[in-house]
Amino acid sequence: MVAVPLVSFGCKLAASRRRALRCAAVGSAWAAWLLAAGVGCGDDAPPRALRFRKITLTESFHAESAALGDLDRDGSTDVVVGPYWYAGPAFQRRYPIYPAVDFDPLAYSNNFMTEVADVDGDGWLDVLVNQWPGEAVSWFRNPGAGGVHAAAPWPRHLVHPAVDNESPALWPLAGVGAGAALLFHTGGAVGVAVPGPSPSTEPWTFCPLSAREGLGQYTHGLGAGDVNGDGRPDVLMASAWWEQPADAQPGVGCAPALWRKHPQAFGAGGAQMHAYDVDGDGDGDVITSLAAHGHGLSWFEQTQEDGALAFVEHPILPAQPEASLDGVQFSQLHALALVDVDGDGLKDLVTGKRFWAHGPHGDADPSGAPVLYWFQLTRSGAGAGGVRYLPHLIDDASGVGTQLAVGDVSGDGRPDVVIGNKRGAFVFVQLAPR
Repeated sequence: MVAVPLVSFGCKLAASRRRALRCAAVGSAWAAWLLAAGVGCGDDAPPRALRFRKITLTESFHAESAALGDLDRDGSTDVVVGPYWYAGPAFQRRYPIYPAVDFDPLAYSNNFMTEVADVDGDGWLDVLVNQWPGEAVSWFRNPGAGGVHAAAPWPRHLVHPAVDNESPALWPLAGVGAGAALLFHTGGAVGVAVPGPSPSTEPWTFCPLSAREGLGQYTHGLGAGDVNGDGRPDVLMASAWWEQPADAQPGVGCAPALWRKHPQAFGAGGAQMHAYDVDGDGDGDVITSLAAHGHGLSWFEQTQEDGALAFVEHPILPAQPEASLDGVQFSQLHALALVDVDGDGLKDLVTGKRFWAHGPHGDADPSGAPVLYWFQLTRSGAGAGGVRYLPHLIDDASGVGTQLAVGDVSGDGRPDVVIGNKRGAFVFVQLAPR
C-alpha cells in the first residue's frame, strides 16, 4: 500500500462569460504559479480549498466496488475492496474475506457490489457481495474476535441466487444495527429481500413490491429515498418510481399489496439513484446519472402538474459529449454517491468515470482520463434557478467502478472516498483546509 500526497486542483477556463477562471481548489505552489502567470481566482471561488491524500491499497484488479465499516470493532473505520478488508486508519494491513484472484482489466471481476451490515445480529459487521449482475449475492459471516484477523476466509452464505440490476443496495433500515435488507429485482419484479430466523442456513425471502416489469439482469439505475415527503423511502428506477404504502414494512416482512407505480423517465439508466431536496423547497428531487455507459448527470426538480407530482430535468453534466460544465465533461458515470463533502449542510455528489467498463474499445470514450470528481451543491437564491453544482477534481488516475463508498475513514469528521475498479483500490483521505 502506497500513500501519495495529492492536491486536488480545479483551475480551468470557464464556459460562461461571467466566469473567466475558477480555482476550485488550489495548493500554495499552484497559487504562486498562477499569480506569476498573471491569472487569479475568480470572485465566486469556494471560500476554502478541499485537498485529498491518495492512498493506493493495491494496483491489482479485485473488484468494482467498495464499502466501509469497523469490522474488527477497534473504533477505526476499515475498508472493504474485493477479497480483502484493510484495517484503518493506516490501511497497511489487510485480511482475507474470500480467496483472492487478480483479474485481467480486459475482462471482469467477481465483485460488482459490496455492502457491510450485521446480518446475524451478533454485533460484528458482515460483508455482502454480488459476484455478477443477475447472479448470486452472498454474505460472508464475520468470525469475530477469534477470526477477524486470521488468514482463513470467512464462512459464506447465500442471500439470493439471482440478483438483477447493476446497482443493488442495502435497503435503508431505521436505526443503527437494525439488521440488513437488500433492494434489487429478480424475475422482472422489484423488491426487497430479508433474512429469516436462520440467515446462516437459509436464503433470504424476496418480497416483491412491483409487478413483473420485464426488467433484465443488466438493468441500470436503482435507488431508494423519500420522494413524496411522507417519511417513507420509495423506490427509484430509470423508468418509474414506486410509492411505499403506509402498511408496508420493507426489510421486516412482505407487504400485503404491491406498491403504486408512477411512470417517469429519469434517463436511460445510470447507477445509484437518490432522492434529495436539491433546491431547498421542501420536497424530494431525484438525482441520477443518465447513462452508465454514455454521458450525462442530472437532477430532476419535483413540481406539480395539474395537481399531480411531476419532474423537470436540470442537467449537471450535459448528455451531449461536446458540451460541458465549466469545461468538465466525462463519460460512464457508473457509480454515484450523495454526501455532504464540505460540511456546509448541503449534500454534494461524488462520481467519476468508470475505467474500461467493457474494455478499451467499448462504450463512450473508453480511454478518456479516469477522473474522480465531487460536485459541490450551491444555492444562490430560492428555487431551482438558484441551484448550481460546482465541479472539483479529486483525481485523474483512478475513476470509479460500479459502486463507491464515501465516509470518514480517518476519524477527523471529514468524508473520505474509497474506490475499487480495474485500476486497483484507492482511498482518498480529505485533509484539513489550509
